[in-house]
Amino acid sequence: MDYYFGKRKTLDELGEIVAGLKRNGKTVVLANGCFDILHVGHVRYLEAARALGDCLVVAVNDDASVRQLKGPGRPILGQDARAEIVAGLQSTDLVCIFSGHDVSGVIERLRPHIHAKGTDYTEQTVPEREIVKSYGGQTVICGDPKSHSTKDVIKRIMSLPE
Repeated sequence: MDYYFGKRKTLDELGEIVAGLKRNGKTVVLANGCFDILHVGHVRYLEAARALGDCLVVAVNDDASVRQLKGPGRPILGQDARAEIVAGLQSTDLVCIFSGHDVSGVIERLRPHIHAKGTDYTEQTVPEREIVKSYGGQTVICGDPKSHSTKDVIKRIMSLPE
């Protein structure tokens, strides 16, 4: 059984798929994140990103990069589980797992029309903005205000009585 609904691809596979989409005049959007314990903020971000184009590619941080970004004890869910959950969302067309502290390598390979980032960023603080700008792409901030976090979900769970 394909638990990824046919959506999980390698970066090489995505490169071919995205090139075909572009040849057919489709707008490709890339979103990325850790998605460790998916919450409503993640869902709203991905829905808003999907609305920007014809195909939403979601790049999920691998376990090593989540540990580097979020600290000890993270991720709560492994990279395969996080990718499967993201693939299960209607807004997600394609998904991949990437390594590294940012998504620059994925952007350089796919060259999406739009790189969508959540509202915890501004256009000036997106680390990959210069790469996107270099080939004529657009960086867009989308989703609801940053009022949801996995850290808050973890704290709430930890505070529940046994």
